[in-house]
Amino acid sequence: MRLLAILVLLLVLNGAEPRRGARNRGLGPGRERRKTRGKGRASAVKRFASDCKEYTEAGQKYLDCQDRQLTAVQPDWPKDIQHLLLGRNKIQVLRDNTFSQFRQLLSLDLQQNEINMIEEQAFNGLDQLTTLLLQHNHLRSTSEEMLLPMPSLRYLRLYDNPWECHCHLDSLVRTLQVPSNRNLGNFARCSVPASLQGKKLRQLKVELLCPEHYQSQKPLDGQDSLPKPLPPSKKDHEVTTLCHTYMYPKPLLDCRSKDLKTIPADLPSDIVKMDFSSNTIGHLKPKEFLASKDLKLLNLSSNNLDRIDTAAFAGLLYLRELDLSNNSLRYFPYGVLEDLYFLRKLFLGDNPWMCDYNIHYLIYWLNHHPGVAYFGLICSQPQEFRGWQVEDYVKTYNGECPKDWQLGLGDAEQETAQELKVEIDEDTDLLPSPIRDNRPNTMEFEIMRLS
Repeated sequence: MRLLAILVLLLVLNGAEPRRGARNRGLGPGRERRKTRGKGRASAVKRFASDCKEYTEAGQKYLDCQDRQLTAVQPDWPKDIQHLLLGRNKIQVLRDNTFSQFRQLLSLDLQQNEINMIEEQAFNGLDQLTTLLLQHNHLRSTSEEMLLPMPSLRYLRLYDNPWECHCHLDSLVRTLQVPSNRNLGNFARCSVPASLQGKKLRQLKVELLCPEHYQSQKPLDGQDSLPKPLPPSKKDHEVTTLCHTYMYPKPLLDCRSKDLKTIPADLPSDIVKMDFSSNTIGHLKPKEFLASKDLKLLNLSSNNLDRIDTAAFAGLLYLRELDLSNNSLRYFPYGVLEDLYFLRKLFLGDNPWMCDYNIHYLIYWLNHHPGVAYFGLICSQPQEFRGWQVEDYVKTYNGECPKDWQLGLGDAEQETAQELKVEIDEDTDLLPSPIRDNRPNTMEFEIMRLS
């Protein structure tokens, strides 16, 4: 009986061996099995990195990793890119040498993350970098040491960060205020202390960062050692807080669908494209774009625009494309377009254009600028001209001069001048006495008809 049990047990064990062999076939030793599992994890990381979009534009390589929920830079990204887009992720800390493998990088977009700390050597190796975007993060303090590895830096965005304007910010503020660094740190403002809240870092008096170091300089009687804070202007903050700035491939200020009712103040001066579409802007006032002299494309479509003042586009000498479609415009006041010397495209569709005498200025300007391609200029009112091309309406308005027969000139139509005798019965009692005695009762006029 015992022998029978042993035989049965041996049969069961022998039957299990093929199943185990089948499960492990091709894997080799346990070490090779572990290696395969490790390779699977590496592939997963690579797939995650491959979600980024790599493309080439104007001969330069871009890696677009925006909106990927990233918390760190991946080590297997291509190293020969010129532009790295990391906006709208979850990055919190930039460690030393984070970007050291990207030696050819020209622009780095880190806006709209959760960055609260940047180590001093985080940007090591980026000696060709010209543009760094750090706006819309949680930065409170940093120093000029952060900027030293980037000698070619020309554009630095730091606004919409809760900057704590204390002593530790001294070196950064001094660097930003160097005259040659005119595009570094524009619009960045102090968040605390209350005495400096809303002050721009580029305009801040450095001694106010460390007032305890200047206690020996006593203020005059009746004056405070620190200026009283001015309440920050809400309008001044709109463009930096609500809108997003992109420097590549072309400098763009994106203010789409931000519920703006007016054009924000303090528009950046180095922007080439501005998009204010899908807001509720109703009125363009004079010189609102005066500081944006490099602007080439302006999109104001899908607003509530019903009024554009003369000189609203003053300063936009190089503007080439203007989109005013889908608004409430009825006509342009005289002189509105006079500053747009190099305009090439004008979008005017979906506006209730009123075909009366007020619309003539727009057609007059377009006729004198034949290089401007315009679209959507259709009469909406009055009813008898609804659906007409505005240009056709103006042609009918300026129809030919009345025929000579309507003036009673008859067969004298071919003559260039016609002399008519007109007798006027005058009441001589109404004339001054020196003239009344000598003035004839019949007066002659010569009527000249000009073709």
